[in-house]
Amino acid sequence: MAANTIIAPAVARDGARSELITVQPRDYPRHVLYWLSAMGVPAKHYLPLAEALAAHGIAVMLHEWRGIGSSDRRAGRHANWGYRELLEADLPAGIEQAKARWPQATFWLGGHSLGGQLSCLYASLHPDQVAGITLIASGAPYWRRFPAKFALRLAYTLVSPLASLMGYLPGRRIGFGGNEARGVIADWSRSGRTGRYSVSGMQADFTHQLAAMALPVHALCLQDDWMAPPSSLAWLLDGMPNTSKQVSAVTPDQLAGQRADHFTWMKIPDALALQLAAWMEERQVACFSDEAQA
Repeated sequence: MAANTIIAPAVARDGARSELITVQPRDYPRHVLYWLSAMGVPAKHYLPLAEALAAHGIAVMLHEWRGIGSSDRRAGRHANWGYRELLEADLPAGIEQAKARWPQATFWLGGHSLGGQLSCLYASLHPDQVAGITLIASGAPYWRRFPAKFALRLAYTLVSPLASLMGYLPGRRIGFGGNEARGVIADWSRSGRTGRYSVSGMQADFTHQLAAMALPVHALCLQDDWMAPPSSLAWLLDGMPNTSKQVSAVTPDQLAGQRADHFTWMKIPDALALQLAAWMEERQVACFSDEAQA
């Protein structure tokens, strides 16, 4: 099934602009997946995933994080933002476009790494907008859930003061993420230290919101992924006890013998796309069956 790629502007509620990449199948899609990148990764790097999903009749919109790739903002001493802007300004702008383009399609939200976490946070605030959540190589950053936990605890303690001193986190220089806004790093490192999500400037109690959410979640856990190990994913999923969960392991056999790590899958995502497409269809059928019985 041939796919068509469209690039359109996305304008956030506070005027921030970026490009929204849409990959759509030839026919009207049954499903739409709005996809959130990992920290510091431009949206265009997920084009292979979007194209693989389009081959299964699924339209994909690739969200661009503020400060990364096509975004017109760059983090600095005089340009700062946190999770609040990402959740309240940027995501609604793109999601509104997705829903307007395909109002009859089933809408799913998903993401990679930090993108998966923020998918869960957004869905917990707007559960009526989303049919379910898909996660790849994602999990909570809580330091106790990682093998090198004490080193990670120290990193979380130091990274926010470094970002405050520099005006932003020079991720390109230190080899982690992109050049990230100090507000994003403050919110992210807080969740890493405490194991809970709280967002500066937002009154939402995310512990309660996530616990109350009853959406289905499908998570793909990469066998060789030290950045999102099973224990990290389990902490994230355990915070959503009312969701129906399906966790699938991804091995090198599904990636043409390549390592099943945090990033390699992005280049050869066909097997992962097949699993996601099958899960969406299964959940759709189950939903129709539940409605018929009701």
